[in-house]
Amino acid sequence: MSQPPQPPLRGADAAVIRTTLNAGDPLPGVHGRGSAAIGGFGGRLDDRLVRDVLGRQPVYSEADADNPTADDAWSFSPDNLDEPVAVPPGGVRTADGDETILTLPEPPAADSDAAMSAVTDALSSALGVDDTETTATGDVAVAFSGGVDSTLVASGFPDAPLYVVGFEGCHDIAAAREAAAAIDRADDLIVTELSHDDLIDAVPRVAAATGRTNPMDVTIALPLLVVAERAAADGYDRLALGQGADELFGGYSKVVEPADDHRVDSDTVRGAVREAVETLPGQLERDVCGLSAAGVEPVTPFLQDRVVDAALRLPGELLATPEARKVALRRVAREAVGLPESVAGADKKAVQYGTYVSRELDRLARQNGYKRRMEDHVGQYIRELCSDS
Repeated sequence: MSQPPQPPLRGADAAVIRTTLNAGDPLPGVHGRGSAAIGGFGGRLDDRLVRDVLGRQPVYSEADADNPTADDAWSFSPDNLDEPVAVPPGGVRTADGDETILTLPEPPAADSDAAMSAVTDALSSALGVDDTETTATGDVAVAFSGGVDSTLVASGFPDAPLYVVGFEGCHDIAAAREAAAAIDRADDLIVTELSHDDLIDAVPRVAAATGRTNPMDVTIALPLLVVAERAAADGYDRLALGQGADELFGGYSKVVEPADDHRVDSDTVRGAVREAVETLPGQLERDVCGLSAAGVEPVTPFLQDRVVDAALRLPGELLATPEARKVALRRVAREAVGLPESVAGADKKAVQYGTYVSRELDRLARQNGYKRRMEDHVGQYIRELCSDS
């Protein structure tokens, strides 16, 4: 399949990536091998395809390519290939196959005070709220749902517009309005209300961009794609978002009491959070490809190397307890950034539920004859929409 010209590398230059691979350093931004703000890399380096340890920059090649590094055999987007196969995170792909070069560190838990200090320093710097760096530039918009993650991101871009999407009356739009007012940025908020026609129109684009048609991935990726398209139409080519916060900082309910939760294998909070972190590469393939299809580049402060390194060292009590999740992250929000408690302490629904996208796609499926008693009724409807398009 022919594709437009693409840069050979994203996220870092060739010299930095060579040094990183030679040193076997999975988080080069922590150790001065790359810039302090490095947050992943990927692409073609010499005769190799490379991808960072968390897969923050997806890279694909044709399944049957004799030379996966040939110009027409690899891409940053699965939509540009006939049978795309992702380069594994931390991996190098050549004509001889795949080799894992980088593995995610498993450091022991740090002392609570030291761990909290490291996370505060890393996040303050990544968000630009400590005045050591400025992140507020004119080509950035913020995906804003009103939760602590997106509000922290917004704090690093004080002049950026805040975009939220969802159906009328949904949780995310209400939360975004409340949070924007609480931080005195109500005038920056741009609301896009979805309709059923919007869903029908967007589903095939999401499936084409991500290479996925299962309901979970489609309903997660669709609101992000719509936000990215709206921001791009308004002239913004970068979108700041809170990717990685839930995984790295203990945002999921399943990590709170893992010994009693069938959704995780570990019986410790740190182990359960580690399992969540290991799901990031697959999620990022979906989300980054959706943004790229809209012509927008992601800006992800929580996925910078220095933040990842600090988060991996958090003890369980600073990740999740029966009383609170994302304990350390919320402390940073309150104490370092000064977010109001209504935002710093608020819980938030997952995007597919908070926007009502999952609910309304299910409704459309049933209206079109795909009843809930049928196996994968929403998935069948999604595939019909894709075939019709």
